[in-house]
Amino acid sequence: MAVHPLLDEVTQRLIDRSGDSRATYERVMDEQPSAIGRGALSCTNMAHVSAAAGETDKDILARQGSRPNLGIVTAYNDMLSAHQPFGGFPFLIKEAARELQATAQVAGGVPAMCDGVTQGQPGMELSLFSRDVIAMATAVSLSHNAYDAALMLGVCDKIVPGLLLGALRFGFLPTIFVPAGPMPSGISNNEKAAIREKFAAGEIDEAELLEGELKSYHSPGTCTFYGTANSNQLLMEFMGLHVPGAAFEPPGTTMRNALTRFAAQQGVRLALEENRPSALRHVFSAKTLINGVVGLLATGGSTNHLLHLVAIGAAGGWKLTLEDISTLSTVVPLLARVYPNGKADVNAFHAAGGCAYLIRELRQAGLLHDDVQTVMGAGLEPYTQVPELDSGGELKWQPVAQSSGDESIVRGVREPFAQTGGLVTVKGNLGAAAVKVSAVDEQYHVIKAPCVVFDDADAFKKAFDNGELDRDHVAVVRFQGPRANGMPELHKLMPPLAVLQGRGFRVALVTDGRLSGASGKVLSAIHASPEALQEGPLCRLQTGDIVELDARNGVLQAHVDESEFAAREPAKPTVDSENGLGRELFKAFRNLSSDALSGASLFDFS
Repeated sequence: MAVHPLLDEVTQRLIDRSGDSRATYERVMDEQPSAIGRGALSCTNMAHVSAAAGETDKDILARQGSRPNLGIVTAYNDMLSAHQPFGGFPFLIKEAARELQATAQVAGGVPAMCDGVTQGQPGMELSLFSRDVIAMATAVSLSHNAYDAALMLGVCDKIVPGLLLGALRFGFLPTIFVPAGPMPSGISNNEKAAIREKFAAGEIDEAELLEGELKSYHSPGTCTFYGTANSNQLLMEFMGLHVPGAAFEPPGTTMRNALTRFAAQQGVRLALEENRPSALRHVFSAKTLINGVVGLLATGGSTNHLLHLVAIGAAGGWKLTLEDISTLSTVVPLLARVYPNGKADVNAFHAAGGCAYLIRELRQAGLLHDDVQTVMGAGLEPYTQVPELDSGGELKWQPVAQSSGDESIVRGVREPFAQTGGLVTVKGNLGAAAVKVSAVDEQYHVIKAPCVVFDDADAFKKAFDNGELDRDHVAVVRFQGPRANGMPELHKLMPPLAVLQGRGFRVALVTDGRLSGASGKVLSAIHASPEALQEGPLCRLQTGDIVELDARNGVLQAHVDESEFAAREPAKPTVDSENGLGRELFKAFRNLSSDALSGASLFDFS
């Protein structure tokens, strides 16, 4: 099937731009095979590897070097609902591996923090940096060099990008990502949003807000709105790094256990293949990365991936840019409406056809590269199928239904919700920023109004509570970039802004911080670069300046005399973001981080 010309063009530009960096990555990978696996370990090394194993596993590990050993890197902890189910996964994986005369060991654990817990708290300033900590912890876990394939157990916001970023430096290993699945649906997302807006407006008290939140987040599993966590899972399917159909199967079901067991045994099979054609280095091609971008755009996924996909790409030698993503957005249609871009949650999305339906539709339309390697072999055909259990409990796959199970949630390419992916780049004398418009009503795509400048989200909230923002305005929240304070998510800005918009005021947000998958119905220019701390233009804005944000024509402009603007003294941060709750330990991260356009990463793979 023919690939769309623009998809082909963007992919080729990516390949051409990445010639040197990808060659360096390939060279590093080529230097590894002679030194990987248990065959390179001394007898003393091997005794340590197998010391804690049971007798059966010890015999396979120490004496049968040709049998694979799977390394499990897990983000398990039992405070976070999304990761609590991983507690039992190592048992399933080890049992499944033994059935193929192989072994599996927990290679290491990585931290997993929840932005839902740290939202609006100082700990949120460590959230984005946790991605690179996870990458390093993944490297430490696999550095024992005792594994023939790897299984990555993770779900949420920074965990999956961090695991993939780290795993790519061990790209000579076959690597499969193993999710845990979403929790059952609670109250509707519209009801949850309404409760938050009522609280922001002072119409209900904290007790009523708490009851609403407890009905939303209520059991083991991933949160069910389409934020970064669930965008992660969809991307792993589009990029061929999951077992097909694994993304949104709930935890604790017979099907979930079957998918986890299959992932383990598929890891064994891939490790035994000659020359390992499905090693991660081969799976993670430029075309695979572009397929991930297409999946993100077609579903209105998390804007956090404007950072993560760039950083992950660099780890594999690919120099993806925001311009690449924005260009693809012009031809990739929006095929899914999942909250906050619609009323449905991911459980309803999955039931309506989910990933398999979208991959089939986009593949047939030439909007996905099919000539890719996956953990299931060559091509995306397996990812157009859905798993089922036969009468004997065996896992099988069948083609996804020809029609959507609910066209208010998932549609085909002939009748999309929108002709474009809903992501645009805006530029001007205030720098460059990203705008996600898929959840914003078209009437609000353009604003030209006086700005009100804040140095943190708390100052904005105080002004709102005092009734100082009941007017048309552009809220500018600066000193929120990676070097300033770790680039926290600014979710708590959204309910007040939505309230103001509901009162009839024209409002928008401009920030060098993040909003992520919870980006809502208010026009927002995020990831503004250069960031204010590095004397980016936002540091020269003053309350009352006229700011134009035009998502239709890609404009982010302050209407201030050019010479006057340049002559202004750059503002300095007024909030301490360096001390308390461990932030002292991350000074080096703040000093070294690249800007948002480069993935806000510590690592230089050039």
